[in-house]
Amino acid sequence: MRIIAGNNKAKRLNSPKTKNTRPTLDRVKEALFSIISNYIENAVVLDLFSGTGNLGLEAISRGASFAWLNDSNNLAISTIISNTQLTKNQNYVKITKKDYTKCLAQIVQNDLKFDVIFLDPPYDSMFGIQTLKIIDESKDKILKENGIIIYETDKNFVQKLSKDFNNDVFDNFKNLKCIDDRSYSNVVLKLYKWRE
Repeated sequence: MRIIAGNNKAKRLNSPKTKNTRPTLDRVKEALFSIISNYIENAVVLDLFSGTGNLGLEAISRGASFAWLNDSNNLAISTIISNTQLTKNQNYVKITKKDYTKCLAQIVQNDLKFDVIFLDPPYDSMFGIQTLKIIDESKDKILKENGIIIYETDKNFVQKLSKDFNNDVFDNFKNLKCIDDRSYSNVVLKLYKWRE
């Protein structure tokens, strides 16, 4: 795993040897950042299920001004700290070890809004959907007016949920709209913006 482009290009990042952390593959990350390239310059970024810090640190390398890196796992947090030090980005990140709901509550309390939000939760969990609901209901309290959310999940999970629910659980929000949906082998990227 490495930083693909920008100030820290080719810098190798640490990845814990555990099944609990699943970093975004370089080819998926490259495609993802190509899609959202217009959103990154000077962006304020949230990487809510950060794992290794991979996505947030890539954003910083490409010109984002700040990244909030959160995870609830001790090993993930030590890896995020290590990778932040490796890339010398300590002054551009905030690292928190919180349950995602508590992190989002702290963000609202601090009145901080993001240009880009990365959601890369465990593939077999409802955490991503629940996070989208929280953001949707908060309206303008977490995501900026022209901001974007990137939700990374798994094709099997998408098929399972689509089968289990009569409506499309991935695009059943009052204020958020899924504007793009792409697959890379088993990885699915869903992009969300505010409805106009």
